[in-house]
Amino acid sequence: MKILVINAGSSSVKYQLIDMENEQLLAKGMADSIGIAGGSFKHSVPGRDDYKVEVHMNNHAEAIALVIDALTSKEHGVISSLSEISAVGHRVLHGGEKFSGSVRITPDVIAAIEECCELGPLHNPHNLTGIRACEKLMPGVPQVAVFDTGFHQTMPDYAYLYALPYEYYEKYHIRRYGFHGTSHRYISMRAAAMLGRRPEELRLVTCHLGNGSSIAAVKYGKCFDTTMGLTPLEGILMGTRCGSIDPAIVPLLMKKENLSPDEIDHIMNKKSGILGLTGVTSDNRYIEQHAKDGDARCQLVESMLVHQLTKYIGGYAAAMGGVDAIVFAGGIGENNPHYRTRVGANLAFLGVSVDEAVNEKAVRGRAEYDISTPDARVRMLVIPTNEELMIAKDTEELTR
Repeated sequence: MKILVINAGSSSVKYQLIDMENEQLLAKGMADSIGIAGGSFKHSVPGRDDYKVEVHMNNHAEAIALVIDALTSKEHGVISSLSEISAVGHRVLHGGEKFSGSVRITPDVIAAIEECCELGPLHNPHNLTGIRACEKLMPGVPQVAVFDTGFHQTMPDYAYLYALPYEYYEKYHIRRYGFHGTSHRYISMRAAAMLGRRPEELRLVTCHLGNGSSIAAVKYGKCFDTTMGLTPLEGILMGTRCGSIDPAIVPLLMKKENLSPDEIDHIMNKKSGILGLTGVTSDNRYIEQHAKDGDARCQLVESMLVHQLTKYIGGYAAAMGGVDAIVFAGGIGENNPHYRTRVGANLAFLGVSVDEAVNEKAVRGRAEYDISTPDARVRMLVIPTNEELMIAKDTEELTR
């Protein structure tokens, strides 16, 4: 069974084709700059040279048509015809309170996703565009929606509610939803497998750290709490997002700088975080190198990130009544041993102890690692996340 995984953004479509018989990646790629000048398309097949082309795409349907052409091409393809694709799995950002798990896409599901566009205005409309494009180009092929928010729907009300007038929750569904749920679900399942235990026996803190970052408390196989909130802006500092701040800063800056709601939202989402602190970049590779060279701003970013990681992990451990393992994933989580070293040292009181020789080996794309010393009471794991495989697994389960 071959599953096509689609992640449609505002001006891009990322995709993977996975053979579920052996969970083998057959091809992946991205159509970029859809609807604007300078469009490009890249198609990668393991063991072959990448296929790249500069091409203008007017809309997502044209981009997905390029995906299908590349997958079935005699020169670059990996399947002989579209009929080999059994189903399509779509990443959908926001399912609100309507969806606690992945679902087959029907007209009613599309209508419900549309209702959630107010909660996910930057993503849901584009996710829907991808769904509709696939419906048009692949009629009759089953489609599945996998929600970033789904895994977090098990949070208790005292974890997801904000201390605002309750009527705003009733009227506008303002609450914590959490994101990166597909990643947190995948790495928590893999952590249990690595430890040789059932998820229902474990208390985990999973850290998905990249340009967008979130941390989740996973208690006995279910999400108990998470750092992102109504939107992906809340929580730990990120590449261009500020993370959690005093809410009073918002009206203060709006008055001082004469900003509109859209302008302050843009600043907090696109001009803050690592980019805002350095004034140069949101790329953590730059931060790491320049921090070593003595750049004070880059050293500040690293110290802030370590402090916030320590604070959230320690707080979640206390809220769950203990922790069995801490998991690092994502571009920063998988590629930066020094963050794991510093956080591990701060959490030594919990029983965390990092084996530095193993820690230095644990980088993206190699393997899953337990970087703890043998006597550590709390294990620290590095697990390369695979959201696309998780989406494909859900799609297979719902359509086989």
